[in-house]
Amino acid sequence: MAQQVKTKATFPSVEWFEALKEIINADDGYKRFGTCDASVGIKVPEAGKYFVITFEAFEVGDVKETDERAAEDTDFWIEQSYDQWQEMITNIADNGKADLGHTLNTLDVEYPDGLARSNDGYRRDLFYRFNQSFQHYFDATAQIDTTFA
Repeated sequence: MAQQVKTKATFPSVEWFEALKEIINADDGYKRFGTCDASVGIKVPEAGKYFVITFEAFEVGDVKETDERAAEDTDFWIEQSYDQWQEMITNIADNGKADLGHTLNTLDVEYPDGLARSNDGYRRDLFYRFNQSFQHYFDATAQIDTTFA
């Protein structure tokens, strides 16, 4: 499933997440999933990179690089090793979207500590509530020509 590559960016970086934000905010298909309101942390521990992404209604609001504590002070955070992130993003690029072995749900079930983590079970539930929106968000990475730091 070939998709138009809109930009080049290096993962993990604010520029990469900003490129993804622009793609999603211009995507009418994303809006069909309904509103999504969540603060999501992204952790790439080996790279020492932590981000917070704010999803507001029908768009991605804010993207910022932060520290580990702030990434964990979100509704939930998604944590994978650098190699796992690279595998997931490469799989999406190769297929146009995640194959069944690389969806957020599958990875969450397969990882012993889960993919989505939180200090509050009620807030972690937003991962499941808005899962289609988050999957569509990450599937849009197929439109980024990603290099890995």
